[in-house]
Amino acid sequence: MDGPEVFLEHVSVSRETIEKLETYANLLSRWQSKINLISTNSLQRAWHRHFLDSAQIYSISPKKAASAIDVGAGAGFPGLILSIMGMKNVQLVEQNKKKCAFLYEVIRETEATATVHPCKIENLPVKDYDVVLARAFMPLDGLLKAVSPFFGKDTLGIFPKGSKVNQELTAASKNWKMTTVIKQSITSPDGKIVLVKDLVSEQ
Repeated sequence: MDGPEVFLEHVSVSRETIEKLETYANLLSRWQSKINLISTNSLQRAWHRHFLDSAQIYSISPKKAASAIDVGAGAGFPGLILSIMGMKNVQLVEQNKKKCAFLYEVIRETEATATVHPCKIENLPVKDYDVVLARAFMPLDGLLKAVSPFFGKDTLGIFPKGSKVNQELTAASKNWKMTTVIKQSITSPDGKIVLVKDLVSEQ
């Protein structure tokens, strides 16, 4: 079973938000037949695997966050979901033009306030963000190198990870000093969410 009901078992949102997410889901299904946005297998469980997996981040994000950046946004998970749920000033960074076209259409159809940056992360102007997001982008050590220019003293990094999270943390700790908290994902026994603060390079 998959659909809005699965989502609403874990997340409380308005009817208007659900309608926007349903629009998103319909667009995802339509576009997936044309371009590879997500794995075909996960499309059948998109509400659980992608929508809920992204939405769980909302409750652990700082309530006063005024800006967020999603690196390697892909089909919009988690950044565009969080924008639809109410996160402010979400910037979606994605270099694939076809995926950007999909993001533009979802934003247009759902009236989300997110902004798409069709470029590589290294080409984006450097500034501090309250929240830095990345899901299924790259292993943690390389990810921290890519996103470190966007970390200020109060920035929180939120990075969903899988079963290799401990290996990634061990590798990253050789090059980075940071404060980390690991939270269990509600969508998978192997899923973890790595929270990173106080990021400092030791290279």
